[in-house]
Amino acid sequence: MKKEPFLIRQGDVGLIAVDAIPPDAVEQPRKKGERIVLAYGEVTGHAHAFHDVGVMALRAANADVFLRIAEPATLRHEEHTHITVPPGMYRVLRQREWTDSEEPILVAD
Repeated sequence: MKKEPFLIRQGDVGLIAVDAIPPDAVEQPRKKGERIVLAYGEVTGHAHAFHDVGVMALRAANADVFLRIAEPATLRHEEHTHITVPPGMYRVLRQREWTDSEEPILVAD
């Protein structure tokens, strides 16, 4: 039986469970008390973010962002329902839209 991918979505941000994080991924620096922002809002300054200590963001050489979550963590956004994310490794997905120039741009809510 084929295993379906585990996907979490909050607005224009998605998290998909992965079996491994690329070996070239580098941990993104985070100061004590600083949140991990996955995406900012277009106008309001709201953000999809984790405030939990047990969340680590990593960036791969191809610019993909990954998360290593050590214990249940909460993905927060001021205009969406908060989502509890189980421990694991995830690739961060950002919704894109096509413009008249046929270049994809990231959606910002």
